[in-house]
Amino acid sequence: MSKRTSGRNVHGIILLDKRLGVSSNKALQEVRRLFNANKAGHTGALDPLASGLLPLCFGEATKVSALMLDDDKRYQVTVQLGVMTDTGDAEGVVIDTQPVPALALADIEACLQKFTGPIEQVPPMYSALKHQGKKLYELAREGITIERKARSIHIFELVLLGHTPEQLTLEVACSKGTYIRSLAEDLGHALGTCGTVTALRRVGAGQFSIADALTVEELSAMPEETLFNALIPVDKPLLALPSVHLSDTQTIAINYGQTIPFETTGAGTVRLYHETLFLGLGEMLLDGKIAPKKLFNLNK
Repeated sequence: MSKRTSGRNVHGIILLDKRLGVSSNKALQEVRRLFNANKAGHTGALDPLASGLLPLCFGEATKVSALMLDDDKRYQVTVQLGVMTDTGDAEGVVIDTQPVPALALADIEACLQKFTGPIEQVPPMYSALKHQGKKLYELAREGITIERKARSIHIFELVLLGHTPEQLTLEVACSKGTYIRSLAEDLGHALGTCGTVTALRRVGAGQFSIADALTVEELSAMPEETLFNALIPVDKPLLALPSVHLSDTQTIAINYGQTIPFETTGAGTVRLYHETLFLGLGEMLLDGKIAPKKLFNLNK
């Protein structure tokens, strides 16, 4: 997340359809300039090779970006069989080639079934994970390989969209922390060969879909009023949480960081509102009180 000393106080979320060939940060800065926003961040980077859904958060919406990082994701990916690269995708250097066995549809489907559900996955060296304060991809570029521990992830769906003798097109619904490049390599090995990603598109993130995303060209062509109307409200990613409406007095107390009595049952995180204004997140306590958890200032 980056902040400027000048610019507009813009609050909301834009669903960007990121194009190929640009980093997530460059895409963010392009849209940020359109709004002249003084505070912006994205929720989960896409590699330059990848296109698709990239939620961008502006102003107070950056406070929910960390929560959005935990969202499940959905991708469409093309896996080239018989080829393996050092990065796990087409941008890397080929480090192995293997013949691809004749694969019947039943063989492919059975393999995909083995990778559906909770699985263990070893993160790739070309990733932003850190080892002793240094990102793994920085070490990889220096020719250094670090042993990585397998991590538990969940593949909710792994659907074959199409295939040729040497290529698979898949749709993957997965938990946070899933590396599609590692999945492609593991699938290749399981099919008796190797594999690498040649195309990757994110089509879903949490409750958001690529169908609702806009390209930077579409955003650039919008008149200013239409552009600002395209902003999704800050509380939209939080709608699964129960809501609580506060009185004038309760709102003042919460904004001062005070815990307030509130007659309700249950405990957990709730959305706080004063009339129609979203105040932020509170914590419903077991003693019948609400404590402020993360407050937002949407009036500035």
